[in-house]
Amino acid sequence: MPTDGKTQGSIHIANEVLADLAGYAALESYGVVGMASPSLRDGLVQLLPARKLRRGVHITTVDGTHSPSSDTDGGVESPDPASDVTSLRPAVEVDLYVVIEYGTQLAEVSRNLADRVRYVLTSQAEVAVARVDVHVLDIKVRPRERAGAGA
Repeated sequence: MPTDGKTQGSIHIANEVLADLAGYAALESYGVVGMASPSLRDGLVQLLPARKLRRGVHITTVDGTHSPSSDTDGGVESPDPASDVTSLRPAVEVDLYVVIEYGTQLAEVSRNLADRVRYVLTSQAEVAVARVDVHVLDIKVRPRERAGAGA
């Protein structure tokens, strides 16, 4: 392993993998019932099963985002102009198509969802996120557990 801190190559993460990460992050968010496909047929929205979450996420790569190449140094530029502390690297734009739980504050759930997806993509994949748009396609009432169902 090199100890000089310079990059020896590059890592490319497929947009489908980023969509999976965003989909799983969305399902873990409070108030999200599930992901939905952005193509509505006859005005019906169907929840996507866990194995097809990426259909409810659209990732677009945009070029030329100026951002630190490593968070370990806090983004502080080195006095050496040849160092690769900051660089132009592609960023992603994320569109999430979701079904939200009835009775929750849609704006707050959407804001928290966008923040969570941004955090997951930034921390786990080290991808710059230009924007996250949440498209609420439907609301659903979750079935409640009856307290005295057995009595």
